[in-house]
Amino acid sequence: MSRRICATIEARMSSTRLPGKVLLDAAGKPMLERMIERVKRVPSLDGIVVATTSNPGDDPIAELAQRLEVGIFRGSEEDVMRRVLGAAQSHEVDVIVELTGDCPVIDPLLIERVIEAYRASGADYCSNVLTRSYPIGMDTQVFGTSILADAFSRTDDPSDREHVSLFIYRHPELYRLHNVVADPRHHRPDLRLTLDTMEDLRLLRAVFDELLPAHPDFGLDDILDLLQRRTDLQELNAHVEHRWV
Repeated sequence: MSRRICATIEARMSSTRLPGKVLLDAAGKPMLERMIERVKRVPSLDGIVVATTSNPGDDPIAELAQRLEVGIFRGSEEDVMRRVLGAAQSHEVDVIVELTGDCPVIDPLLIERVIEAYRASGADYCSNVLTRSYPIGMDTQVFGTSILADAFSRTDDPSDREHVSLFIYRHPELYRLHNVVADPRHHRPDLRLTLDTMEDLRLLRAVFDELLPAHPDFGLDDILDLLQRRTDLQELNAHVEHRWV
């Protein structure tokens, strides 16, 4: 029997550095809508579930998910592990492709590559973030719902619960881990393609404005080509310090 593979996208309005960032405009549509459009192009996915909070302030996120006809689950703001597990279980998901709503230009082909590596490796957890090689904002983590449920049962540490899969990849003695490494062309762990600050917003808006008109399904190759031509764009957020787990 084939397993149901779905992406969960964690999104909320109460970002500390850039409040409401997931619904800020990107070439005429909210950033989260742009991201969902891209994730829908991943061949192996059977669905998408937006995992937001039960706070009234996140009602616009739930309304967007409903309009785009993707799944929606609302749960705890602090216990993100519980929220994502609830999202998967309530939508009968067997394999979770964990994404975060601050990655609006994530490449569907890269998501597919991590899913394929998960299948081929037989790992419990597969991602491209154990050892960073891809740009920040291309983060993809894949693991079974049963694995997340097992991890959930083993910890009530708030730091574990806040980061969904942190407990899994910090315990290689319990779970089989596999990391996907970028090829030389995509090896840019220094590059921020994530949405967390106003500087990030300026860069990502420029990427959409430059690439969408001629190439709506642009990928990481196109972004890197653009930034090689327009080094001024890279400088927009080059000074921003990333918040690591």
